Amino acid sequence: SFTISLRTVDNITVMIKLRHGVSPSCQIRVKNVIRSELKIKPGENVTFTFTCSTPEKYFIMEIQKNIDCVSGPCPFGDVHLYPLGLPRLNRTFIWDVKASTKAGLELKFSTPWLRQIEPGETCPDVVSYNINSCIDTATVNIGTFCRNGSVSRIKLLGGVIMSLHLPWDSPLTTSGFNIANRASIKRLCIIESILKGESSITLMSPNYPLGFPEDELMTWQFVIPSNMRASVFFHNYSLSNCERKEERVEYYLPGSLSNPEVFKLSDSQPANIAGSFNLSLQGCDQDAQNPGILRLLFQVVVQHPQVDENVTHLVDLSKEWNMTVTIHFEGWPSRIPLMSEPICLICKNPRTCDRVLTLVSGAVYRISFLCKDLSRLRITAEKGISCVNIRWCQRKIYSLLVPKVITQLPVRLHKFIWKLLAPDLINIEITSPSLKLQQHVPEQRCNTSYSYSIVSATPETELNVGVFCPGGSIEKIQMRNNITISLKTFGKGFLNESNHQDLKMSFVPHIKDECTFTVSPDPKAKVYLQTPNWPYGLPPYVSISWYVIVPSKQVAHLGFSKDRMGIACETGRAYVNIKEETLGAEETVRREDELLPEPRNMYHDFWVNVSNCKPVDKTQLTLQFWVTFADKQIDLRVIIAVVAGAGVLMAIGLAVCCVKKKKKKSQNPMVGVYNPNVNTQVPGKQGLFTKGRKNNESHVYAVIDDAMVYGHLLKESNGSVAPEVDVYRPFDGPIGSLPPSPPPFSFRKDIKCSPNTEEPLPLTDTDHDTYTFAHQKSGQSEDNGDTNEKNNADTSTSLLENKEQDDLVE
Repeated sequence: SFTISLRTVDNITVMIKLRHGVSPSCQIRVKNVIRSELKIKPGENVTFTFTCSTPEKYFIMEIQKNIDCVSGPCPFGDVHLYPLGLPRLNRTFIWDVKASTKAGLELKFSTPWLRQIEPGETCPDVVSYNINSCIDTATVNIGTFCRNGSVSRIKLLGGVIMSLHLPWDSPLTTSGFNIANRASIKRLCIIESILKGESSITLMSPNYPLGFPEDELMTWQFVIPSNMRASVFFHNYSLSNCERKEERVEYYLPGSLSNPEVFKLSDSQPANIAGSFNLSLQGCDQDAQNPGILRLLFQVVVQHPQVDENVTHLVDLSKEWNMTVTIHFEGWPSRIPLMSEPICLICKNPRTCDRVLTLVSGAVYRISFLCKDLSRLRITAEKGISCVNIRWCQRKIYSLLVPKVITQLPVRLHKFIWKLLAPDLINIEITSPSLKLQQHVPEQRCNTSYSYSIVSATPETELNVGVFCPGGSIEKIQMRNNITISLKTFGKGFLNESNHQDLKMSFVPHIKDECTFTVSPDPKAKVYLQTPNWPYGLPPYVSISWYVIVPSKQVAHLGFSKDRMGIACETGRAYVNIKEETLGAEETVRREDELLPEPRNMYHDFWVNVSNCKPVDKTQLTLQFWVTFADKQIDLRVIIAVVAGAGVLMAIGLAVCCVKKKKKKSQNPMVGVYNPNVNTQVPGKQGLFTKGRKNNESHVYAVIDDAMVYGHLLKESNGSVAPEVDVYRPFDGPIGSLPPSPPPFSFRKDIKCSPNTEEPLPLTDTDHDTYTFAHQKSGQSEDNGDTNEKNNADTSTSLLENKEQDDLVE
């Protein structure tokens, strides 16, 4: 059983009641009467028991003491936990102190002092203090505090309600504070915070986050060792809607000639403060219809003076245009540093420091760093380039280089962003004349100290062109829309490589495709190229082109990394087009439902175009292809075919000569007869032949006896003829695709069959791959234009008059 005896003079009330949300399975028994709660008033003596062995699970206890400092003397000194012998329940001690607004109260806390926490936060030992100020009938929540902090005293205007929450198993036997004094402070409250050594504290305005009282004033007093430096950072604040006055903060700083120094809540707050200082928050008269909320959460960081705090770095941005430079901590802005982390400050003057400092073009800065480890800092810069006068900007080439004023700072460059804005009908061209660019692909990763991320953006869509680094084969990239280029560094090597940057930009006339690449690969390298927006795929209806330059003594080998596009179209068609940049070249076209072209050789500069449709499902078009080079090889079969052709012509020439000699000797002239099934044409271009020499019979010639031609005359004279036919056999060795050269004109004079003076038929220069001699049709005579045509005609006439039939038969 428990007995609680309360004296009337102590003005203490004890209340035991069930915890909220707990079933009443445990009860209180007082003189055999079962109760669910018990209230003991001043002057009462009550003995009671619990009907269960673990009452701390079901009951809580409140002990409230009323102190009147208006009509009677204040009990200055330590405040005790009274009465003794209470049950081991979760308990709350409440001290309600009445005081006049003309004589405020001062609460002094014992070491280790107090630490303010945000509403809803829990103290590690579950022991917490809650302080409320009472002004007339209004109550203002000063804050909730845990033990082990820096808040040593709080002065309040008017009365105070002080609450101490203890868990049932807490060994705490003292309240930890005393009522130290009464003094008029003419403001809502004054909170004193003592910081020793390097430390960081977080404080909030009263009633946080609900809002600071209208037109009130409060002060924080910070006691800082003279050999330390303090900096103030506002992390979360909001402003009310003021009708009169202006919300502001005021500082009393050591050594300042203009105290108090007034700042807006949106300003960068003072930093690197040497010694103790005061910070005050002033509200305003709020709009009755829409008052808004004034609140503030801030941090004070105390650290030792830095060795290099007096070392300044010149940042001259006076000649730059439309550029900002931000120096920040690592991970900004996605990561907010913890309050307990060592702090790095960037200062643009001895008192204006912050974790993030932004410098703008057109000005000169002298900055310093208050940081033990500069490797935790980064630089992010952004520059805008736009075209206003089309005539002027089309003639200008812009160098996309990181200014030396940035690379010379002792802070690593994280990212440099160029935002390129082009007007309608004007596009943007990116070039890298000397270094060229390499596209970062899984098969060919960038290993340089920096890379470029290129994004093309329109109001409707955004196209991630890709990631590129120096030292590749892409000479030029042309894009239709506004461009964002982000240079990102990796490691510390960029400081040395930054001297060799080679990226330029210019405005060019309108282009057809969304993006066009000009590629000039190294003849010894294998180049991989892939569609933009990898791996998510091209947006619908977007067309991309690559123009690949093939060296004159090289042949390119083009192949795709997969055999199909891998999409099905809902609207439109997706195409892959390949075409060499030469006269009469055929275009290879494949749709999304067809196999992609097999690897092939390209002998001239060529285009590869990929055009997307609107796919059926979420799968988008992603394509990758590769290009390699090899030296052009002389085909031995072509050489052998040419030599063989020359040999055939020589043999035919010798045969003709022999026949002519035989005709003169025996008066039995022989006539060379050609193949009558082909036409006479000069050989065309190698790559455009449709039929090779080895596939036709243009190289076959026959030599037939004169008797075969004039045999019908012999029959009229009752002679008998047994003509011999000598047929030229084709070359059995290897034959190339090139036909032999045309025979000489002198060889054709023996083909004359009739006395005719017509002009010779010219040889035509076409793209066909065969040639023959023109032949005589039945019932017609044909002239080959030879100078000895009359002699040939006489030869045929003399044959009719010849009486020596035996010689002809022989």
